[in-house]
Amino acid sequence: MPSPAPIYLDNHATTRVDPRVVAAMLPYFTEQYGNAGSVGHAFGEAAREAVEQSRASIAAAIGAEPEEIVFTSGATESNNLAIRGIAERGKRRGDHLVSVRTEHKAVLDPLARLARHGYVVTLLDVEQHANPRAGWLDPQRVADALREDTALVSVMLANNEIGVIQPLDEIAVICRQRGVTLHCDATQAVGKIPVDVRELGVDLLSFTAHKMYGPKGIGALFVRRSRPAVRLEAQITGGGQQDGLRSGTLNVAGIVGFATALQCCVGELPTEMKRLTELRNQLWERLHNRIAGVELCGPGLDERAAGVSPLRLPGNLDVAFGDVDGEALLLAMRDLAVSSGAACSSTDPSPSHVLLALGLSEDLARSTLRFGLGRFNTAAEVEIAAETVAAAVERLRGLR
Repeated sequence: MPSPAPIYLDNHATTRVDPRVVAAMLPYFTEQYGNAGSVGHAFGEAAREAVEQSRASIAAAIGAEPEEIVFTSGATESNNLAIRGIAERGKRRGDHLVSVRTEHKAVLDPLARLARHGYVVTLLDVEQHANPRAGWLDPQRVADALREDTALVSVMLANNEIGVIQPLDEIAVICRQRGVTLHCDATQAVGKIPVDVRELGVDLLSFTAHKMYGPKGIGALFVRRSRPAVRLEAQITGGGQQDGLRSGTLNVAGIVGFATALQCCVGELPTEMKRLTELRNQLWERLHNRIAGVELCGPGLDERAAGVSPLRLPGNLDVAFGDVDGEALLLAMRDLAVSSGAACSSTDPSPSHVLLALGLSEDLARSTLRFGLGRFNTAAEVEIAAETVAAAVERLRGLR
């Protein structure tokens, strides 16, 4: 008998490109392949028109204006442009930067680099593991951390490991009252939950296509252009594209794919959020019933912000298995694609910094798996995955 097809449950790391996205991109490789910066001929004009239509579509999906969208190579570059762009600008408020211990390395590493160059970085604590709101940032912590020389606050909207959704709208009010620029890494949120930059009140927002069934290598940064406009120091210079904020030949096919992917996500968002929540809860129920001693990492599945909005991403589940090493568990399940932490930190043997920030011991943090459910997952796959994990845990515990 042929081996069963591997089951992919690592959609926080990346997603399969939707066939509708591929179809939209293909003409821009072989037919309309002009450079969007080339003027005076039909190929360049067609490429530029495709870029501007896509820019307007992406902007509308997040409540922005087209001129507020800057295309980048992905969320990591967007985060660097936002954080370093504010910090390295000559006319800035000061050298104090505020963020959170549970941020992605694409935020923490640029901050650490700035700290080595004399900037002062404050990293805030979050609610701890025993709390039903584990991972959540109390806005009061932000208020207490702000100083007269605070130039930037950076808080992610949805965590890539534990799925916690932060109260960005409340944090934005605090920052606005104190005149501090607010950046949000929304990489895991855009396309998965409703995101509107005006309702959130953020000044800068990073996101990328490959987390929402689009292509890799294309991302964007929302840069507020009003009340007053946010000014950034460019990080990539050369051709002066995109008003000089990010030079380089535009990835036309990628941009078209980005816009198509986001359109699909927004159109299907209400039903998909409900479906993924049900699949996520089904997976947790099966794991909890089949395996002794499992612990949920992050906020409770039924926790809600202000009694209304879920406090966790619909397709996210992070589980600690106690006395089983997560890496060994991965190796024991070759036909199940899950993660033992953030994909961008896979070369680092240390336990997840996110879980350690929640107060987990190193041993417990090493025993975790992150499940990321997505558009192409089914209830049947969830059942198979739960049985696969349970069998592997039993085998490994038997060896001990």
